[in-house]
Amino acid sequence: MAKVATPYFTPKTLKFLRALARNNEREWFHAHKAEYEAYVKAPCLALITDLATPLRAVSDLLVADARPQGGSLFRIHRDVRFSNDKRPYKTYAGMNFFHRATRTEARGADAAGDPGRLDAPGLYLHLEPGASFLGGGIWHPQPKTLKRIRDFMIDNPESWKHATRRKAFAADFHLTGDSLVRPPKGYRPDHELIEDLKRKDVVAASPLTDDDLLSSDLVRTLGRRYKLMGPLVEWLCLSLDIDF
Repeated sequence: MAKVATPYFTPKTLKFLRALARNNEREWFHAHKAEYEAYVKAPCLALITDLATPLRAVSDLLVADARPQGGSLFRIHRDVRFSNDKRPYKTYAGMNFFHRATRTEARGADAAGDPGRLDAPGLYLHLEPGASFLGGGIWHPQPKTLKRIRDFMIDNPESWKHATRRKAFAADFHLTGDSLVRPPKGYRPDHELIEDLKRKDVVAASPLTDDDLLSSDLVRTLGRRYKLMGPLVEWLCLSLDIDF
C-alpha cells in the first residue's frame, strides 16, 4: 500500500497564528513559544527542504535554505525601530527563495567594504490564516534597477507580455505591489505598457486557501505554480543581466 503523505501544517498552525494576532505581546509569545516551534517553524523548515527539488525545475539558481536562522524562513520578530506599530511579532510566516546571486554579490560587496545591495528576482511564500499567497519578482527595487527594468520593457514589449499575460499565468497570478499615480519621468504617457511602467514593485502573487495549506499535496501545488512564474523570473534576470 502506498504511503499517504503527511501535511506540513495542521489546524494547530492556523490556531496559533490567529491567537498570536490577538495576543501580540512578548509575555504571551514566550509562554507559547513551544507551539510556535512545533506548529509553525518546524513544518516551515521541512517544507523549505522539500521545495528544493521543485524549485530546481524553475531555476538552479533559486535557493531553498532550510537553516533555522539566516535562511529562507524570515524571523517571526518584527523590526519596530522605525515604525509607529510596536507590536513585536509578525502574525504570519514568510519564506524567501532567493536568487543565489543575491547572497554571493552581497558577500563580495562586504569584503570590498561596500555595503551595496544586489536586486535580483526571487520567489516568496506567505502563510497567514485566510490571507496566504505565493509570489515572486522584485520587491522595492533600487531606482537604478527599476530604470533598467522599465527600459528593458520598452525595448522588449512582446516578451514582457508573454511573461505576464499568457493564459496559464493569468489564471493563477496577478501583478501587484505599489505603482506611481503618474507616468514615470522620461516615459511616454500613451505607451501601451504605461500601467506596467508605473510599477514600483515588479511582483506577481497567487492566493492560497487554508485548505491548500493543510493539504498533503502542498509541495505539488507550490511547485506547479512556481514553475508558472519561471518566465517572469527569467525576464527579470534578462533585464538585469543576471544568470537564470
